[in-house]
Order: sequence, then structure tokens, then C-alpha cells
Amino acid sequence: MDNKELVRLGFEKGCNLHDTEGAAELISEDYMLHDPSQPDFPGGREAFKAMCSGFMEAIRDASCTIEDQIEEGDKVVTRFTFSGCQMKDLPDIPSNGGCFTVSGVTISRVADGKIAEEWMYMDEIGMRRQLGAS
Repeated sequence: MDNKELVRLGFEKGCNLHDTEGAAELISEDYMLHDPSQPDFPGGREAFKAMCSGFMEAIRDASCTIEDQIEEGDKVVTRFTFSGCQMKDLPDIPSNGGCFTVSGVTISRVADGKIAEEWMYMDEIGMRRQLGAS
């Protein structure tokens, strides 16, 4: 499986199929996420699973659409659209049952056939506005 397919499968399992365990199998044990909305992410596969599970519990009908992917060496850039309806509180966003659609970009670094590191930027302000949080 090439790097683009690996990252695409991660989006499919983690976001569209809500298969946190399946998505976690695609990342390295020492996975690291760089995301302004997760500044205290401790790293590792277990932290990834906990983060994804919590997010999927809070968002009903979550889905991702990959708009573009570009591969260069060990990195894959993915531009995506993410949508869903909030059912539980998220950090700093109390639940009101609202729905949202936002765009984002992830840069994934692949090592030894696993996703080892990612830099993620999602339209947090747009999501907050659509959910009625300031």
C-alpha cells in the first residue's frame, strides 16, 4: 500500500466508518499529533485512540470527504471536508445539537508503513460559529 492509500484508509476508518481500533492499527506506537486545538496531546497510539473515541462520541453522523491529496517523499498532504452534528460537549464548545461542515488540511508523515506524525489544521472558528459557540 502506498502512502496516499494508507492515509486515505486512515480517514475512511477513523472518520467515516468510526472504526477507532482500525484507524489506530495504521499509526505508529509513538505517533505524534501537532494540532493547535490539541496542544497537550501526549503522543502515542493509545492517546490517539482516546482522542478519536471522545470526538466520535460527541459528533453524530461524522464524515470526511477527501478533496485533494498530494504525496511527496514520506509526506502526504490531505485537504478534506469534515461534517457532523454535535451530541456531547467538546472542549470549550457546549453541546446544543447543532451541525457543522468545515474544511481542513493534514500533513501526514509515514515511516515503516505507518502514520508516524501529523500536522492538522481545521477551521475551528467556523465550527465554533456553526455550533453557536464564540
